Amino acid sequence: MGNDGDDAVPGDGEGPARPVTLDAFRIGATTVTNAEFADFVRATRHVTDAERAGSSFVFYLQCDVAARRDARNSVAETPWWLRVEGACWQRPEGPGSDVGARGTRPVVHVSWHDALAYCAWAGARLPSEAEWERAARGGLEGRRFAWGDVLVDANGVPRANVFRGDFPNRPARGWRPEPVAADAGEANGFGLFNVCGNVWEWCADARDGGQRALRGGSFLCHDSYCNRYRVSARSANTPASSTSNIGFRVVAV
Repeated sequence: MGNDGDDAVPGDGEGPARPVTLDAFRIGATTVTNAEFADFVRATRHVTDAERAGSSFVFYLQCDVAARRDARNSVAETPWWLRVEGACWQRPEGPGSDVGARGTRPVVHVSWHDALAYCAWAGARLPSEAEWERAARGGLEGRRFAWGDVLVDANGVPRANVFRGDFPNRPARGWRPEPVAADAGEANGFGLFNVCGNVWEWCADARDGGQRALRGGSFLCHDSYCNRYRVSARSANTPASSTSNIGFRVVAV
């Protein structure tokens, strides 16, 4: 587990690379989807943290033009994030958007608290960081990604749903900054999909300052800003946080 290479993000605590022993476990082949989360909400009437707050954070190119023009909603240090009133798991880009046709995509705008509530209902739990990394590697120890060390395929196309183009303002033509289906693309050696890119995944571990661990990167990761779509990369956020690029997968109890 971990990484001693030059690509480690300073301050993230990726290193040192070290051996870790784990008990056997079963983990979801995909992140929890909108359809699966909808089943949970119907059964429990769960209200997410984003719904309680009345807003959530959305990447600005996912928003309509009016929301982009309202600078009051932007985050000063990362202006590509907008706080959008009404954005939640059912309305990923805010009012006017809907998950009706996105049942196979990862659920987003879910906090760590929401993920725990789903786990309690499903008879599951969140993975530890060590479990997540073991599963994400797919048996390829010491590699940068779930498939090896090179991000792009023979045609120069990234093998994961990460930001294509110049981040954050110029996406590549034909690519949209949004999650793809949870089972899109190629599986790793253990049969897991999209452990690199697509959406960040909550893990059980606590981090400094009361934050909770996130793994895997998202469709907004780009090597010019957030080189965290590697299997050893780490991040964290406060447990009540929700955004348009955070989801989760579960481990069987």
